[in-house]
Amino acid sequence: MINVSFPDGASRQYENGSSAMDIAKSISEGLARKVLAAKVNGQVWDLSRPINEDVSLQLLTWNDIEGKSTFWHSSAHLMAEALEAVFPGVKLGIGPAIEKGFYYDIDLGDRQITEDDLRKLEVKMAELAKTNSIYQRKEVSKQEAVRYFTEKDDEYKLELIEGLNDGEITFYTQGNFTDLCRGPHIPTTGFIKAVKLTSIAGAYWRGDEKRKMLTRIYGVTFPNQKELDEYVTLLEEAKKRDHRKLGKELELFTFSEKVGLGLPLWLPKGAMLRERLQQFLQKAQTESGYLPVITPHIGHKNLYVTSGHYEKYGKDSFQPIKTPQEGEEFFLKPMNCPHHCEIYKAVPRSYKDLPLRLAEFGTVYRYEQHGELHGLTRVRGFTQDDAHLFCRSEQVKDEFKKVIDLVLYVFRSLGFADYTAQISLRDKEDRSKYIGSDENWEIAEQAIIEASAEKGLSTVVEYGEAAFYGPKLDFMVKDAIGRRWQLGTIQVDYNLPERFDLTYIGEDNAKHRPVMIHRAPFGSLERFVAVLIEHCAGKFPLWLTPTQAVVLPISDKYIPYAEEVKMQLKKADIRAEMDERNEKIGKKIREAEMNKIPYMFVVGEKEMQEGKVAVRKQSKGDIGTKTIAEAIDFLKAEIDSKTASE
Repeated sequence: MINVSFPDGASRQYENGSSAMDIAKSISEGLARKVLAAKVNGQVWDLSRPINEDVSLQLLTWNDIEGKSTFWHSSAHLMAEALEAVFPGVKLGIGPAIEKGFYYDIDLGDRQITEDDLRKLEVKMAELAKTNSIYQRKEVSKQEAVRYFTEKDDEYKLELIEGLNDGEITFYTQGNFTDLCRGPHIPTTGFIKAVKLTSIAGAYWRGDEKRKMLTRIYGVTFPNQKELDEYVTLLEEAKKRDHRKLGKELELFTFSEKVGLGLPLWLPKGAMLRERLQQFLQKAQTESGYLPVITPHIGHKNLYVTSGHYEKYGKDSFQPIKTPQEGEEFFLKPMNCPHHCEIYKAVPRSYKDLPLRLAEFGTVYRYEQHGELHGLTRVRGFTQDDAHLFCRSEQVKDEFKKVIDLVLYVFRSLGFADYTAQISLRDKEDRSKYIGSDENWEIAEQAIIEASAEKGLSTVVEYGEAAFYGPKLDFMVKDAIGRRWQLGTIQVDYNLPERFDLTYIGEDNAKHRPVMIHRAPFGSLERFVAVLIEHCAGKFPLWLTPTQAVVLPISDKYIPYAEEVKMQLKKADIRAEMDERNEKIGKKIREAEMNKIPYMFVVGEKEMQEGKVAVRKQSKGDIGTKTIAEAIDFLKAEIDSKTASE
């Protein structure tokens, strides 16, 4: 017999060799009909695999992240089967599950796939799903795997097999399709009830720009049509909120191939928005005891060798900048932390100086491949709201909690109410990708776990997601239409102080090593602005929006009065514009609405004679006539309340 422990703390005994499906059926036939996969000792397995030892077991359904991931990976295999049926001779790359759905990279030779082809594939996938074919796992030798894909003339699978060892290769078969795959998979294709192939893109094989460009087909599937219909509605809403579309319409930012891919250009309104965010956080940081610093846009190669970043991320950096001095190399700054270590080291430090909180809106540069660039969310040059706190060991938890408070203040102020804190720890098995001692890692991880609990955060733990130098707390935020984004991050680091030989003189007059906390509530201004645009659909909080009010004269003869209204608004520190075009007032109002301007002050004969304005609120319509002074007081009260509560 084997002992099986469940997430609720209960345990039961089962015959050696029982499968997770056997266990599910022993609990409830209803559960057995819903379960998709199983987590066995932390690893996701097929339901049919025999269990031959004592284990912890979680039965995964559609409501679990790993359940959805297994469902979508199985759907990628179903799409590959449909591809082979519709396009005989297609060659297959990789087909993983992603956060929302799946994709498969394929080589169709000279053929270009079309939207009509996607519809044909959807029909074929639905047809194949109805066969209720079992996903069957089979262990194969390397020789057998090579022979199979040589016969299929699929160089992509053969290349993947080259990197595998004999004894660790498995095939999965459903229906007439067999693929090289580690798994796991759902029991049968019959679970897949609704299919939508969403888009086509290009992707270099294995992410290498020197390799062939393959066709990447994205899709998503659901266990019922209702959820797919809801998802399609969500997609339409997401298109309306796309920050690239709204950024262009609202004249916030642009890109230029002459300047370079992935290098955003901030237009005046976008620059004002960005500066307002920066001022907002700078004010909060100053009140919390942060000190501003500024570092250059380049750094000597040795700086990043010392920090360990060059070894880990050198390939993701831009090519080095060589100088006339032989052997001298600089890099565009890929991160700010090594520079801040050198600032700490510039003067002797005492225990009385700690915690020392250094903050910088520092622009950094990282080489992202062409196909990975995406609006403001994936760029090559971005500004981090970076700060590094240097403190004594006994101060770490309190400082960490204060940073949590700052991150939550940012979220409250910008309308992000739904978030989860992800505690990102080392991989339980593979420690090779991390630097530093086990002792320091355990202290750092425990500090994050305790601080999060004491602040009452809703948390999830993810192993293997830590930075190479330390564990971290990542804030996963849900936007207005339910999508998850990783925004703020806080990281505890015992390693960079060691690598840079940072010290302070303690009360005992001896040298001690400080602990370093990295934090960025926004993450980067570019990404944060992109998420904010999509969250609020371009309707920014009043305190933040670039233009808070626009004055609309009904005709040219009221322009002088409209100008006077605008100037009084500006004197009151209200960001105001005037639309003096010779257009009908209806058109001016419609365009102000489209430009997401919160308030419109309409002026005509009556308003001019009485020294008033007719006030309209964006998307709400007419809210009454006010004197200029009343209108200013109204807006300022609204701005103050938004600053405190949005």
